[in-house]
Amino acid sequence: MRSPQKMTDGGDVLDAVVIGAGWAGLGVSYWLARRGLRHSVLERGRIGETWRTQRWDLFRMNTPNVQTVMPGDCYDGPDPDGALTRDQFVTLLEDFAGRNALPIEADTAVSELTHENGAYRLTTSHATRWARNVIVASGSLNCPVRPVWAAALSPALRQIDASGYRSAADLPDGAVLVVGSGQSGAQIAEELADAGRAVFLATSRVGRLPRRYRGRDIMVWVLESGFLDVRREEVIRVAGRIPPRGVLGSTHTISLQALSAQGVVLLGHLTGIEDGGSLSFADDLEANVRFADEASENVRRHVDDYISRMGIDAPVAEPDPAETVAMRQPNPTIGSLDLSRSGVTSVVWCTGFKGDFSWMRLPGALDSAGQPVHVDGVAALPGLYFAGLDFASTRKSGTILAIAEEASRLVEHIAGRS
Repeated sequence: MRSPQKMTDGGDVLDAVVIGAGWAGLGVSYWLARRGLRHSVLERGRIGETWRTQRWDLFRMNTPNVQTVMPGDCYDGPDPDGALTRDQFVTLLEDFAGRNALPIEADTAVSELTHENGAYRLTTSHATRWARNVIVASGSLNCPVRPVWAAALSPALRQIDASGYRSAADLPDGAVLVVGSGQSGAQIAEELADAGRAVFLATSRVGRLPRRYRGRDIMVWVLESGFLDVRREEVIRVAGRIPPRGVLGSTHTISLQALSAQGVVLLGHLTGIEDGGSLSFADDLEANVRFADEASENVRRHVDDYISRMGIDAPVAEPDPAETVAMRQPNPTIGSLDLSRSGVTSVVWCTGFKGDFSWMRLPGALDSAGQPVHVDGVAALPGLYFAGLDFASTRKSGTILAIAEEASRLVEHIAGRS
């Protein structure tokens, strides 16, 4: 650790500043503290702000309790296979920050990040901060993305994003169209159906994982077997791009077939608005269902191979009701939907997220789409890092499973610079 220095405006130069107090930022702060590096964690709201404000009321973690742990911790509770609720996870983060006396500056939003006089200058809602190193842990999946033509829909429709959905009771009476059958879309569609709402689901090409397989939670298997350690470059090479994560119900398997059996009307992917205001859908529903089935089969085959290779005494595979139930399809297939005639009063957009890094005034730090340029979280600009990015290094990146390892690696890099 270097001796403290002052900038010309009298500002103290810290060894590091972390932006964001979610699980990624707190994980980095933990390792910075263990290294004895003077730092601060700037958070626009409260600890876990995104988890508080962008998750629905009945949200649960997709990792089992035994895996939902922060660096240096381990689970010793009575329900290792359970799943934390949104509020329980926020409490976990608050407890971790408090036990480790992490230097959190809440309600401190960063409006601009520049590099001046050999240090990083952070303009915040309270004061200017200076640091030799900056770790951006504000998240890459916190700004919802909608199709550009969504604005052309009737103003009488209630339109919200997955991050704005809280419960079925908050939506006006009537049917609901959920657009996108990824993680959020599938879970929200199921919750709405459970609440007795009429639901239309515009599906997409997304994989699926069974919740449990051969006696264990699937996340335990995929972590232990190395499935999540596949490098980002390999995923892109095979898929052509970073694909959405497979659908994984928090307590049970969620399949398109099971949703249809609950009464959810499945559609192909949404393609646009027709003359007259109806929505059009591609004829790819069966292909989307088949893709999810094949993805689940590939994961189970990977686990089977691992069990066989390691000689593990595991129970034989049992049929999963969510994967064996017969699918109910509209007859004829719906290629066009008049929302008014179908009774649809709400649209929930589950069409993806991106990160907002517009406050970064650092040439070369972002690509043409405004997203981070980095290799394994290390930017080309000396002293600039990104933590918690989805698929930053491996399939595991972007989940709580990765933070202990990735945060430690970033902090070792910072310590090497110091």
